[in-house]
Amino acid sequence: MYGVIYMKVCIVGTGYVGLVSAACLAEMGNTVRCVDVNPKVVEKLREGHVHIYEPGLEELVKRNYAEGRLSFTTEIAEGLEEARVAFITVGTPSGEDGRCDLSFVDSVARDIGSSMKEPKIVVDKSTVPVGTADRVRGIIAAELEKRGASIDFDVVSNPEFLKEGDAVNDFMKPDRVIVGTESEESAKVLRDLYSPFARSREKLIVMGTRSAEMTKYAANCMLATKISFINEIANICERVGANVTEVRAGIGSDSRIGYSFIYPGVGYGGSCFPKDVKALINTAREVEYDAKLIQSVDTVNDAQKLVISDKILDYFKPQGGVEGRTLALWGIAFKANTDDIREAPALYLVKALTDAGMKVRAFDPVAWERGAEHFADNPNVEIVQDQYEACDGADCLAVVTDWNQFRDPDFAQVKGLLKTPLLFDGRNLYSPRRMGDEGFAYFSIGRTPVK
Repeated sequence: MYGVIYMKVCIVGTGYVGLVSAACLAEMGNTVRCVDVNPKVVEKLREGHVHIYEPGLEELVKRNYAEGRLSFTTEIAEGLEEARVAFITVGTPSGEDGRCDLSFVDSVARDIGSSMKEPKIVVDKSTVPVGTADRVRGIIAAELEKRGASIDFDVVSNPEFLKEGDAVNDFMKPDRVIVGTESEESAKVLRDLYSPFARSREKLIVMGTRSAEMTKYAANCMLATKISFINEIANICERVGANVTEVRAGIGSDSRIGYSFIYPGVGYGGSCFPKDVKALINTAREVEYDAKLIQSVDTVNDAQKLVISDKILDYFKPQGGVEGRTLALWGIAFKANTDDIREAPALYLVKALTDAGMKVRAFDPVAWERGAEHFADNPNVEIVQDQYEACDGADCLAVVTDWNQFRDPDFAQVKGLLKTPLLFDGRNLYSPRRMGDEGFAYFSIGRTPVK
């Protein structure tokens, strides 16, 4: 067991990864300075307002800021001052070709090289393509050379494995901590930093830098593959009269497969899986390898995001189509317990249906504000503040996010508010038998519909 060594840490970027990492490291007694280029974000954080929704995060940020372990600045030189470790946690969005945009990472690397005054361990925690640590190392070295400065530094890969909606718990109780470095000294410093999070057993796995970078993509692509696989099975089940819920129970009991990430639904979304799958496809393409399996995962998921909208369009086609009809939509976020709507299946569903002339009245308990911003230019979308209000006078209801409050609603009230008792369930939250007993026509994923 390694003793706890409190450090001064700089974290550049206050998104999901950066702010969660900062708050959790501060909670363990480290002095953490967060750097963000947006002065409005920094000011809000200083006032105790967290700009992202993540359960438990706001309390951590407020407490550690009040107790002086956590601070926020727009100046990277201030953030780096006396910091032993500097984390890069800025965004790496996908371009249209799937290539990972490293412009923010490059910018931070240049800022570090032009501002650092003492030795640093620079940690890539952003999800980046294989070889990025070498790229960052080169940028920092070039900036130091411009200054005529000779300062020791190392660049380490430390990928994050945080689930949105449970990120604080994931950081506090990690399954593993991956550290990619060729330096024994850097590995020791990171082991000391993470030791409070691994009291019960050794969780730090040290490997080569490129292997660490690859591990992040391999992990996310494996999970994405499981999701696309069970969705393929679900689509086949519907066509052959099998029940995917029963099939899932049968295959999940095999310890080699397990139950995790084999819930059929409307496909994966969010900031990680879609971007990382595309980035690995692009990486393979750049080294002239045709990654057929991973390409198929991406293709299946793109189609799955439209599975509920297709069911709705098919249902109303014999009745003259959906034009002029209204859909009640429960859920905008890509998953429960987050306000993140990036690549959310709901966005694809809404676009497909409103393009066909349908109106959508949507509710989400947390992501409603981001949804309102996203759909501001779509006159066929209305965001409401109550899940039952969404149903009032609608032709049907679709559920696409698995918020707990959607799991056992007042079906009698829903039935009374809808024009017709028609429900499309993109998360298989309800039992077909119960929905039949409640008097609904019911369509779900991979199970025989109730008509």
